[in-house]
Amino acid sequence: MFSRSCISLLELSSGDVLNFPQTPRNLPRVMTPEGVIPDVKSSDGVDEDISVPPSEICEKKIIVAHFLPLHAQKDAKSGKWYFSLDEDPVLLQLKDGFPSGTVVIYVGSLKVDIDASEQEEVSQKLLEEFNCVPTFLPSELHKKYYHGFCKQFLWPLFHYMLPMCPDHSNRFERQLWQAYVSANKMYADKVMEVINPENDIVWVHDYHLMLLPTFLRRRFTRVKLGFFLHSPFPSSEIYRTLPVRDEILRALLNVDLIGFHTFDYARHFLSCCSRMLGLEYESKRGYIGLEYFGRTVYIKILPVGIHMGQLESALNHPSCSMKAKEIQEQFKGKKIIVGADDMDIFKGISLKLMAMEQLLMQHPEMRGKVVLVQILNPARSTGKDVQEAKRETYSVTRRINRVFGFPGYEPVVLIDRSVPFYEKAAYYSLAECCIINAVRDGMNLVPYKYIICRQGNQKLDKAIGVASDSPRTSTLVVSEFIGCSPSLSGAIRVNPWNIEAVADALNVALTMPDLEKQLRHEKHFRYVSSHDVAYWSRSFVQDLERACKDHYRKRCWGIGFGLNFRILSLSPSFRKLSIDHILSAYKRTNRRAIFLDYDGTIMPESSIVKTPSPEVISVLKNLCSDPKNTVFIVSGRGQNSLSEWFAQCENLGIAAEHGYFMRWNSTSSWETSSLAIDLDWKQIAEPVMKLYTEATDGSYIESKESALVWHHLDADPDFGSCQAMELLDHLENVLANEPVVVKRGQHIVEVKPQGVTKGLVAQKVLSTMIGNGNAPDFVLCIGDDRSDEDMFESISSTSCTTYSSSQVAAPEIFACTVGQKPSKARYYLDDTADVVTLLKGLTTDSSLKPRCGGEIQVPFENIILDE
Repeated sequence: MFSRSCISLLELSSGDVLNFPQTPRNLPRVMTPEGVIPDVKSSDGVDEDISVPPSEICEKKIIVAHFLPLHAQKDAKSGKWYFSLDEDPVLLQLKDGFPSGTVVIYVGSLKVDIDASEQEEVSQKLLEEFNCVPTFLPSELHKKYYHGFCKQFLWPLFHYMLPMCPDHSNRFERQLWQAYVSANKMYADKVMEVINPENDIVWVHDYHLMLLPTFLRRRFTRVKLGFFLHSPFPSSEIYRTLPVRDEILRALLNVDLIGFHTFDYARHFLSCCSRMLGLEYESKRGYIGLEYFGRTVYIKILPVGIHMGQLESALNHPSCSMKAKEIQEQFKGKKIIVGADDMDIFKGISLKLMAMEQLLMQHPEMRGKVVLVQILNPARSTGKDVQEAKRETYSVTRRINRVFGFPGYEPVVLIDRSVPFYEKAAYYSLAECCIINAVRDGMNLVPYKYIICRQGNQKLDKAIGVASDSPRTSTLVVSEFIGCSPSLSGAIRVNPWNIEAVADALNVALTMPDLEKQLRHEKHFRYVSSHDVAYWSRSFVQDLERACKDHYRKRCWGIGFGLNFRILSLSPSFRKLSIDHILSAYKRTNRRAIFLDYDGTIMPESSIVKTPSPEVISVLKNLCSDPKNTVFIVSGRGQNSLSEWFAQCENLGIAAEHGYFMRWNSTSSWETSSLAIDLDWKQIAEPVMKLYTEATDGSYIESKESALVWHHLDADPDFGSCQAMELLDHLENVLANEPVVVKRGQHIVEVKPQGVTKGLVAQKVLSTMIGNGNAPDFVLCIGDDRSDEDMFESISSTSCTTYSSSQVAAPEIFACTVGQKPSKARYYLDDTADVVTLLKGLTTDSSLKPRCGGEIQVPFENIILDE
């Protein structure tokens, strides 16, 4: 079986969207019989899977986005292209957070079409003069990819707009998705042209390129790869409607660090990973991480900042001072409320205007004294929605000005043109209040810019006649649905849909005492000026470096086909347990101890039927019938269930309830642990568990003789996990003085007596065998959850201490966990089917001898089954 994807882009697209050369691929990594991952050279002969860190050479930062930060213009006479840097995009500004001398390469497309005959010349020019690598998308592909899938499907969906009606948003179309896949592949190919994968950092930006990480990771398994989403990430209820939801999630999980503006966006992403991929996350020392096939994908929550230098430059611009004086004269005696938004259906412009209408209606005294200046930035997308929003904006504006205006006074002033930033800065600096009323927006930096402009500078102060030492004030009314809202704690947050509440907020902002305005402004200014774009980019790259520190400590290889490709990353000492590897040790040993877990090890966790299959019973009977084997099932289940299920396996040892009850075979009596005598704690724990069971649909309590277990496997994943954490904390508090331990497992919270662990079972079995002169020379232990880690640790420590003191040769130990995950075991098997297959291999290749009479005998080995 191939261990990496071998499906080409055209196979992925299957629609022949575009013909282009494929990126050279690495040879697949394969497993050797011993379970060792060999180093395989790539197609160019370079060994990529080295286990030593890269040499210290120049490190580049490769910034990948849909558009390059460039202006392009073609001279009509000469036919030559002229390019200049666009200072506005955050992609260009973020380089300020990098150390001096850092080489920054930009990969993206141009906003103009370049003829195929000119592309090579333009590419060379842009690389030499601007460190830019253009991706030339054919116009038809770009239309389907950007204006089709990105703007008409992904953008509305990520802003909570479902395609319920074709008149308002486009429904999913396979050909648009194929164009999205193709375009992402082309961007990845361009990155591959300039990357040094051992040293460079690749930082991908926004929803246009969510598949790029898969294509890049498939080529370079250890590339340092980060992604930042500048738009909202919708809740799982919205995202799950996306037909290609799994493909996008898995692609994003191929990065090392994913950045979001707010915790809400990150929480929604984590919830989607939990509900759709079954992944769990945890927070360690302030960092949120997702375990994904042996890799930790970290989550970064930090809103982007503004470029202070750009704002200061705009405020110092002579035209800014001139415009400020002009505005001051135009609106003399009036308070200015400013708004600046893209012409977009999600910006809530018409709702803002209706709130202004409500304000003038409720407060007649403000008529003639308050003006709303609304700047309309050019729309970034086309479509009926944008045209309808624009028509409504003008319609509401005309109505307000007709009803409340009079000669010399217009309550609403629309500026519908491309406004240079120095002009916006002049409006910001003179506005008493700034309102951003978007119904959904990723970040929106207008409030940040407004705060800095209100701080002013000496040149602007002089122009508008403000004393340089006068207190600065500002007031903000911001929607609670935009990314910057959580960071502006002094702003008046509003629900944009509640027009009356927005009108009240505007009134509060305009009539607020000057001292309060000053205090709110100072608080905001401290935050905005210290958390600028340089701080944001520096923090992101630092966390990306930290997230990649284990790249060369683990062995990596690719698995999966197409967009399901992912990297399996394991410790060099952690490898898959192959039958050939263990069988050779099994054949040459004579006293074997085998410990097996039950649920999740020989019985699938998801199985509704919990009784062992005939195949499992047959395998265990064969193992137990060999006199060289001592086999134990070590489980958290009760003694009655286990003894009934395995009644046919007469020589099977059973440790029930994590070792609270134990017997060596079906004819021996049950031994009870002496560590737990007082079980009065159950009267305290059970009522608490009942409260959570009643409040959590799908949960139930399992009562054992020595323990109580609260199960939430069938509950809502997010709610069940949340309730489990609360229950854990609750039980730890009420049982603090009781001789019990409270632990979380896979979809359970368990309370059991202190000292009762599966590790003690393994220790007791091994010690007894050594004491009887039958010290095992082979130990196999297989389990799947946290409770089994005690067994893995116990067999290792027992071998080190007991064997060394008794001068007996240490056994060959095979500690094996089920599933690729961090573990104290040195080996893993993928699932329960692999476990059963391995055990069948041992029984098939053993020399079977009758234990007594005509019965078949099996090698003596300790087998422990854990729940």
